[in-house]
Amino acid sequence: MPPRKTSDAAPTEPTRRSSRIVSQPKAEEAKPAPKKRSAKAAETGDAGQEGSSAPKKAKKGKAEDAEDAAEEGEGATKLAAIDIGDVLPSVTLKNEKGEDLDVATLAVEKGVVFFLVPKADTPGCTTQACGFRDIYPDFTSLDYSVYCLSADSPAAQDKWQTKKELPYPLISDPKRVLITALGAGEGGKTKRSHFIFEKGGKLLDKKIPVKPADSPKLALEFIKTLSGDTAETAGESA
Repeated sequence: MPPRKTSDAAPTEPTRRSSRIVSQPKAEEAKPAPKKRSAKAAETGDAGQEGSSAPKKAKKGKAEDAEDAAEEGEGATKLAAIDIGDVLPSVTLKNEKGEDLDVATLAVEKGVVFFLVPKADTPGCTTQACGFRDIYPDFTSLDYSVYCLSADSPAAQDKWQTKKELPYPLISDPKRVLITALGAGEGGKTKRSHFIFEKGGKLLDKKIPVKPADSPKLALEFIKTLSGDTAETAGESA
């Protein structure tokens, strides 16, 4: 009987040990360790994350571009080219006081002279502007109004007008809408010139380009030919 008790106890311990050993691998198999991403996979994943955010930025950029285009497009109406015989179009610009005016209405009751300057309060432009100032009464006596047209801001024009005591209004065309239609706005710059419209708005004469000192005299001489005050013809002036 004693030998049997010894044999029964001996196998008991190995059985307990084997049950522990078996249970541990099962637990490990149930929770496998996550596989490490290769360097290439990591780069691909990062690129995918960056790529997923790129469309959002692109959409935002397009939206901003659209807003900018809308802002630039405001008030930037494109006019057809104006040549001899064409009528002064209706377009709203601002004078040196910042007040809106429709240029087509300027020639309803009187003839109109527009002289264009590249930049306010610069030597050549001042010569041209003061030339029109000095003989301004001659234009008004012939029933013609005079306007200075430039791409300068109303504030810059107002300052220049006060400084040089210019008796006529100045018109601001910052986007060169009318200036370009007159053929004096190519290349984003204003060409020194002048244009004469008769009462009713028809373009009769233009000088482009023209010298600063010559512009006032040539404009007045042409208008005088229309009233028969000189022997010159309109064709010679043109």
